[in-house]
This record gives sequence, C-alpha cells and structure tokens, in this order.
Amino acid sequence: MEKVFDLGNGLRLIDLSKILDPETEKRRCHLFRFNTGGPIPDYHTNIDIMSHLGTHCECPYHHDDNWPSVADLPLSTFLGRAVYVDFKETVAPNSHITAADLDREAGMVREGDIVIIDSSYKLTPFTKDTNTEIDKRLFVNGETAKWFSDHKVKCVGFGDGVSIENCNEDVKPFHDILLAENIVFLEVLKNLELLEKNIFFMSYSPLPIIGLDSSPVRAYAIEGLADFS
Repeated sequence: MEKVFDLGNGLRLIDLSKILDPETEKRRCHLFRFNTGGPIPDYHTNIDIMSHLGTHCECPYHHDDNWPSVADLPLSTFLGRAVYVDFKETVAPNSHITAADLDREAGMVREGDIVIIDSSYKLTPFTKDTNTEIDKRLFVNGETAKWFSDHKVKCVGFGDGVSIENCNEDVKPFHDILLAENIVFLEVLKNLELLEKNIFFMSYSPLPIIGLDSSPVRAYAIEGLADFS
C-alpha cells in the first residue's frame, strides 16, 4: 500500500498510520459485513473494535472519569504544527528522556505544537518482546511530562523507539501530568522514517463519540506547507 504521495507544488503527504488487518490484529478488531436486502445490493459493516487499536489518540477520559472524552475536546486538538524529535542514539538505550535531553534536541518546539518523540532503538510496542532483554527503547516519566506541560504542547506522539509501557512508576505520572492539561497522546505511529522534514502539518482526527476515551485515527503528515515549517 502506498505510503507517500506527491501533492505537487512541493507538498508531500505521508501516511503515519498502522494498517489494520482483522485477520492478524492481536487487539480486538472484528468486522461483520451484511447486505440489508432489497433489489439493490446495500452492504453495511458492524465494527467491533477496542478504542486503543492501531494508531490511536488517547484523551483525558482514558485516565480519569471527570476529564474530557474524545468528543469533549475541540477539533483543533487533533491537527496543527508537528515536530519530529528523533533522539537517534544521543540518549543511551533504556534511559529516561530528561528535560536536558529535550532542551538539547527539541529547541524548535512552540506552544501548541504536536511533538513526536523517537529513537534508533525501535521495537514494535505491545508485543511479547516488550520489556525483555531485546527491548532497548527510551523511557518517559514525570520529568519528561513536566517538560511538555511547561512548553504547553497539545499532543505527544510516539515512534517505535520510545516505550509507552515501561512500568507503572513511569507511565502513571506521565499520564497524571499531561492528561490533566488536556494534552493528548498519539500512539503506534508508523512510517516516520519516510519523513524528509522534522517540522510539518499533521492531522489525526478521532471519531467524535461522547464517552469515548481513545480512538483509532488515520494520522498523516503534509510536508512543505509554508505556515507549518
């Protein structure tokens, strides 16, 4: 399936989403296709999925019953100027991303940005290899979250080089600090290696369903837009 599209006028469209196959997906993903009948074929599909499926956006309701669900947040939460921060190997494997690391590598981040963090220590998340000896990904914690909160970003996204399931001592404060500020998470991003710019326009709109804590999204980047570079 094509992942990069030339839009002309110097614009590139990059699909950053995981493609889902109900036949192989480990998380809940079932489709029930049926014909409603009548003289004209009229096929519909019942979709039975979990909210944290594939590339998905986690909203504050994921962490607290009193915080906003997907439909409670403005649409502007889910698009805007994005910055790709690839630590490559400038941070040692299995190390926490510190405020000093972000100061050094993410100086281009502005208030209201979407920030995607990644490294060279890539491993597909939420698999049997998670938190094993072959898992060398970087970690996030309360200090990482505080930096993003202080810089007033709107979203933190994750490439396969950063762990989002390390341990409760790291994951809980990361959620506590950021989701309390309505800073959403964008997980299981793919094809980041196809980006040619580290600043671009990005969109990842979830389904506007009241009471939904998270939603699968079709995430994409557009490189070359003058106002998002």
